[in-house]
Amino acid sequence: MTPNSPQPLSWTGIVRLGLVQFALGAVVVLTTSTLNRVMVVELALPATLPGFLVGIHYAMQVFRPRLGHGSDLGGRRAPWIIGGMAVLAAGGVLAASATVLMATELLAGVALAIAAFVMIGIGVGAAGTSLLVLLAKRTSPERRSAAASITWIMTIAGFIVTTAAAGRALDPFSGPRLVAVSSVVSMIAMILTLAGVWNIESKTPAPGMRHARTRDASFGEGFREVWREPSTRRFAIFIFISMLAYSAQDLILEPFAGMVFGMTPGETTQLSGVQHTGALTGMLLVPAINMLMPAWRMRTTAWIIAGCLASALALTGLALAALVGPPWPLRLSVLMLGVTNGVYAIAAIGAMMKLVDSGHRNREGMRMGMWGAAQAISFGIGGFIGTLASDAARRALPSLSLSYSLVFAAEAGLFVLAACLAARIGRPSTGKHPAGPMPSPANQGA
Repeated sequence: MTPNSPQPLSWTGIVRLGLVQFALGAVVVLTTSTLNRVMVVELALPATLPGFLVGIHYAMQVFRPRLGHGSDLGGRRAPWIIGGMAVLAAGGVLAASATVLMATELLAGVALAIAAFVMIGIGVGAAGTSLLVLLAKRTSPERRSAAASITWIMTIAGFIVTTAAAGRALDPFSGPRLVAVSSVVSMIAMILTLAGVWNIESKTPAPGMRHARTRDASFGEGFREVWREPSTRRFAIFIFISMLAYSAQDLILEPFAGMVFGMTPGETTQLSGVQHTGALTGMLLVPAINMLMPAWRMRTTAWIIAGCLASALALTGLALAALVGPPWPLRLSVLMLGVTNGVYAIAAIGAMMKLVDSGHRNREGMRMGMWGAAQAISFGIGGFIGTLASDAARRALPSLSLSYSLVFAAEAGLFVLAACLAARIGRPSTGKHPAGPMPSPANQGA
């Protein structure tokens, strides 16, 4: 390292950036969990409506690769992170206001909600992508996996803290109270974001930062190069299928708990907190077992497969809960779903950090952006399909419980398919590169 070379992020810097992920999770969880429950249960609107709105939010995130590339143009990430969070926070408050407006002016409320969820999607894409680029470029290779785990865990922590606090604050429920809670959460999120990025770039500029214009012309070519890499393409397909299963229950869990188990808005919001607590537990479980119980240590791919299959079993339990009703220990089933999802997620992150350097060099941001786009598209489609399937089953079947049971069972089947795809992750390809010869050292970069 030369005297002029910038230093990589310290552990303190990584944790500070994790505050941004905490803030992202805090704002998003209210829009994807609480607001959709209010629309379906309190306002008696079709579940397809919040599914469509959240789908818009994810549709906007397909621009993640471009947004990350845009932050390269000026060589700084903090303005994109702060600006993205500001748009997200404003969109969160606007979405809550639109939900309240739907009670009296449905069309006006839906129109306002569409604008709000466009803002939410753009905000998440801008802030989240720039944050991942900053972590990828500023973190030393030996710390990348740990850095990704820390930021992901802090996202889940944001879910847990927000759902627990907001759940208590929302009861007794009212429209003004909903807007007030959303406004407070957004304000805290902005404060945490500013604290997380304050002076972090000036103290730890990214190693090997190139002037943006030197990479601008290579964006389209780089995207095609990365997609031709077998390991990158396989992992993108796996992310799409597994996240489809992961997200399909997201928008129907709270309405399901309200309709079948008779829970209040505050109780179902706290139920989401139980799920996220389980996810955090699952994320901590994998590294704990690997470090403390060497006899149980498994390869990353084995953990992914185990997490997918265990998630399928947990969703099967929810399918049974829908048939049995209130006597079933719903909180325990939701907790187990969170734990198994957490195991799958943390193992997938580990695989992602190992694969991010595979293939063409100097395309790490492009590769991460492609996987992020696959995740966003899958989340959007999954949430919408989950609510659409729920509405369709409720109309086609005589029993509300049976309709939810079939949807949960279908999600379990997707996780089984994802486990089969996971077996191919990291498998070396044979013969020539499927899209032509592998790149020479000259076009791989230094």
